[in-house]
Amino acid sequence: MSQKETPGSLSAKGKIDLYSNQYFLACLAGGIIACGPTHTAVTPLDLVKCRRQVDPSIYKSNTQAWRSIYAKEGLRGVFFGWSPTFVGYSLQGAGKYGFYEIFKYQYGDKLFPNANKTVVFLAASASAEFLADIALCPLEAIKVRMQTSLPPFASTLREGWSKVVAKQGYGGLYSGIVPLWGRQIPYTMVKFATFESTVAQIYKFIGKPKDQLSTLSQTGVSFLGGYIAGIGCAVISHPADVMVSKLNSDRQPGESAGKAMSRIYSKIGFSGLWNGLPVRIGMIGTLTAFQWLIYDTWKVNLGLPTTGGH
Repeated sequence: MSQKETPGSLSAKGKIDLYSNQYFLACLAGGIIACGPTHTAVTPLDLVKCRRQVDPSIYKSNTQAWRSIYAKEGLRGVFFGWSPTFVGYSLQGAGKYGFYEIFKYQYGDKLFPNANKTVVFLAASASAEFLADIALCPLEAIKVRMQTSLPPFASTLREGWSKVVAKQGYGGLYSGIVPLWGRQIPYTMVKFATFESTVAQIYKFIGKPKDQLSTLSQTGVSFLGGYIAGIGCAVISHPADVMVSKLNSDRQPGESAGKAMSRIYSKIGFSGLWNGLPVRIGMIGTLTAFQWLIYDTWKVNLGLPTTGGH
């Protein structure tokens, strides 16, 4: 939330007006740039994480997994599932960041100007993620099926899409939407609220207003705040992440989501919900840090302020 900034406050510089349609479209584009490439870059980690979540005994270690996959399938095998990852998380990133900026402005500046900032951050991020996941879900379903089945469920995004629709109809692409919301909404609430709070504390520790620091320093704060937020994201959303992987790989035809989750939980137990957590902390911490760095660098290059710390 940015009470000190008013619509049009950047227009004197010939830049995009804050809170204009152009501003929100720029944030949407920044989300695409921040999320699509970064998620795709960590496909090798995601591939091994998903397979170990579904079958903990499949590999002895991540290094052994990558060596085994590379020896059999080459670099293409290590990045298997990159296409649904890129498309899905580009769409999700657009919704996550673009709608977050919209809801944060509407909730915090328009509807509830005296509301607690953290409450606004939580509500805005939850609202944004709810919508973003509608775009992500079909691609996530195909990605997980491709990555967790051996031999692979499909070799390409197009093939995977066709197979799911042929067997289950278009509804099959959304069979995991509820557990996806269960994973992603808490994840994003922590990601944005923790980031905003952490960045504010960092600037407080520095002892200077944000606008008195160089843009390099500001984006550095974004990177650090993003990494700290990412650790919290990984922990709070991990059980749901495991369940999403299990559901997409082991859900029986015609089985309800609730029944499937009960059956899967009876097999893996509480401890099974935490399989692969160390890998995910490393992956999500790094991922979130670079996403905030890229997103705020994009904003700075457009003459806009970085996120948080106002």
